[in-house]
Amino acid sequence: MDIDVIVTGAGPTGLMLACELALAGVRTRVLERRAEPHRNSRALTLHARSVELMDQRGLLDRFLPLGRTVPGWHFSALPTRLDFSALDSRHAYTLFLAQARTEALLAERAAELGVEILRGHEVVAVRQDDDGVEAEVRGPGGTETPRGTETLRRTETLRARYLVGCDGARSAVREAAGIGFPGTDETFTGVLGDFAVFDPDPAALDALRSRGVLIAPLEDGPTRLVYVDPERMRAPAREPVTLEEFRASLVRLCGSDCGVAEPRWLSRFGNATRLAERYRSGRILLAGDAAHVHFPSGGQGLNTGLQDAMNLGWKLAATVAGWAPPGLLDSYDAERNPVGRAVTDNTEVQALLAELTFVEQYRRPALALRALFDELLGMTEVNRRLAARVSGLGTVYPATTPGADPLVGRRMPDIGLTAAGSDATRVYDLMPAGRFVHLDLAGDPESGAAVRPGWGSRVTAVTVTARDDHPDLAGVTEILVRPDGHIAWATRRTAVGERRDERAEALTAWAGKPS
Repeated sequence: MDIDVIVTGAGPTGLMLACELALAGVRTRVLERRAEPHRNSRALTLHARSVELMDQRGLLDRFLPLGRTVPGWHFSALPTRLDFSALDSRHAYTLFLAQARTEALLAERAAELGVEILRGHEVVAVRQDDDGVEAEVRGPGGTETPRGTETLRRTETLRARYLVGCDGARSAVREAAGIGFPGTDETFTGVLGDFAVFDPDPAALDALRSRGVLIAPLEDGPTRLVYVDPERMRAPAREPVTLEEFRASLVRLCGSDCGVAEPRWLSRFGNATRLAERYRSGRILLAGDAAHVHFPSGGQGLNTGLQDAMNLGWKLAATVAGWAPPGLLDSYDAERNPVGRAVTDNTEVQALLAELTFVEQYRRPALALRALFDELLGMTEVNRRLAARVSGLGTVYPATTPGADPLVGRRMPDIGLTAAGSDATRVYDLMPAGRFVHLDLAGDPESGAAVRPGWGSRVTAVTVTARDDHPDLAGVTEILVRPDGHIAWATRRTAVGERRDERAEALTAWAGKPS
């Protein structure tokens, strides 16, 4: 094998996955078709769950100073906002940060971990057998890597144990693997533009907002405008956007072109929605846009991809290392495909709520429907539920064993704690190494002594001597936290012998047989 895992695509998903694999000691190579990183901002939002993932890996200090936090977000641009600040998280906000910055920070981290990122290298064919995957790669004559200059012929075949397609909506990997991508084609398109100059008068600004135009200042100076122009909403997404078209649309929407000038980026996007039939075919897996595409309502695409990578990384690493319990790698599709379905469903709802208002025959009932949705968003429980869904904080993976504790599958709260023999002051302080974390909340040091001999290389065992109160943890005596921050097992038993047997069973089921 040339490498353990090939990752195709150096976007946020591919880079996050590469970091997770390298953190676990997996030899990883990223192949990116583009010769240079994207310079355009593209996606802007890191939602709360994605921010938590960066915190878990000790990377948040790199991201937070470069972005801007906002306490909520929108659902189909309705007036009542989703209130993220009411959610149970230390990071109950959206972080505005250009995708180009996110990619640069993740590429920096990947390089620190020894990942090879080969740009200008396109995967043109993929074949797999029982032992591995072959990727036919077309690239330049030489590329700088962390190991020095490596010469690739114009076309070369690389072999790895696994290959993950993070190569976008038109994924060549997905096609080569024969994975279906059913869904719906676009029925309308919107437009976005990042402008260095934007100078509207107050009346024009109010008019833009009343017509559902999203106005977002970017961290490096420009202002982003996003809108749907009823007269141009049937233009195909592939049609380029011109400054003249943008100005004409603004005049139609609010009576002024708002002085827009010096565009940094102009783009058209559609509501085509597709979800891969499965995320795994043998030794080939999919993540990010290669697995799901949808209307960019709520900025969920990039975040869903990052969370795909976090779910897959430790499972694939365990499989490569040889200690993965049966079915662990298959659980990636079982857990993340339903999440992809939930995201595509809610973005289709948001897109429909917008599109119908631009169709004359549906405009009146569509506006009434939007008013009803807006009224529902004013209800605390409805707002909290949708906020949890869009932010990613509400993701719960199904329990695989009958009678599992209600906490299983949910994300672990980042409670403050005192850990015996550790400087950690909260749960996420224990997670940068990407291992399982076993917390004995009953304060029994013997449980850690029982974990370390068999699973010490995979599990960080911690005796908690003091902790913050949390309503979900009342009565819980032990918890096993997965490397991606979700709860694998929890018990409320107090008898030492019963806890010992249940703990050993849970560790074997999730962290493999003891060494």
